[in-house]
Amino acid sequence: MAWAPAGRLAVVTREGCHLCVVALETVRRVAAEHDLDVEVVDVDRDPELLARYSEEVPVTFVDGAQHDYWRVDETRLRSALERS
Repeated sequence: MAWAPAGRLAVVTREGCHLCVVALETVRRVAAEHDLDVEVVDVDRDPELLARYSEEVPVTFVDGAQHDYWRVDETRLRSALERS
């Protein structure tokens, strides 16, 4: 069965990924403003995720849809959360 984000915000990451650290800081900061939890998933623990997103981590999802990869634009993330 395919993985699907459980909540409004999810980030597919990888251990040792410096872009993931920065993306998570941004996503968690914006999530706190909206009183939201962030689901964090390790791409290397799921063969399906690894095949799909290995070269794009971190990958950010908003309301189940892919929002960004590699970097998170804080303004764009806020706008996406406010629209939905």
